Amino acid sequence: MIIAKNITKSYGDLQVLKGIGLTLEKGEIISIVGPSGAGKTTFLQILGTLSRPDSGEVLYDKVNISKLKDRQLASFRNQNIGFVFQFHHLLPEFTALENVCIPAFINKIPKAQAEEKAKEILDFLKLSHRLEHKPKELSGGEQQRVAVARALINDPKVIFADEPSGNLDTQNKKELHELFFSLRKKYNPAIVIVTHDIELADTADRKLTMKDGFFTGN
Repeated sequence: MIIAKNITKSYGDLQVLKGIGLTLEKGEIISIVGPSGAGKTTFLQILGTLSRPDSGEVLYDKVNISKLKDRQLASFRNQNIGFVFQFHHLLPEFTALENVCIPAFINKIPKAQAEEKAKEILDFLKLSHRLEHKPKELSGGEQQRVAVARALINDPKVIFADEPSGNLDTQNKKELHELFFSLRKKYNPAIVIVTHDIELADTADRKLTMKDGFFTGN
């Protein structure tokens, strides 16, 4: 579903990615591990269209996203990609339901339809009793599940997760690990997880290790 070829990225004189690639199948879960500064997050941002490579290309179902203009890329991202970050980035003035609906509204999905889909996902994530709660009224684990629901609202082909369990306690980490596999079973997105959590990384279908801008094995 996704093919990345010969991706390079530099910031000034520092070359972060040195010609790396990746293939990702539909519904596959891949983890990427490695020391800080290895280039994991940079690579994830390029795969997720948040950053452009200096060279190389990324193809989604044979669509070369590297050639899309900014407006086309933003639309493609909204319709095909979901993100889950270490910091959930929920908007504090909006309820859980409203936060989940925002990407659907950007995608011009009617309000009633968006809310119905959001409620379905939040119910699946055991948050149906929290629809009208604002982020400050939710626990850390609940906030992260709202962020996961937001990532799912537009039926993405792939979810990119950057240190998704980094701010969670042991119990919530365990629940989040199990959740990724529940999501695949129900919604079937591919999932790419950048993590320092070896327990989470080891549960993936494939674990890739990055060091100094290269993959060292899988």
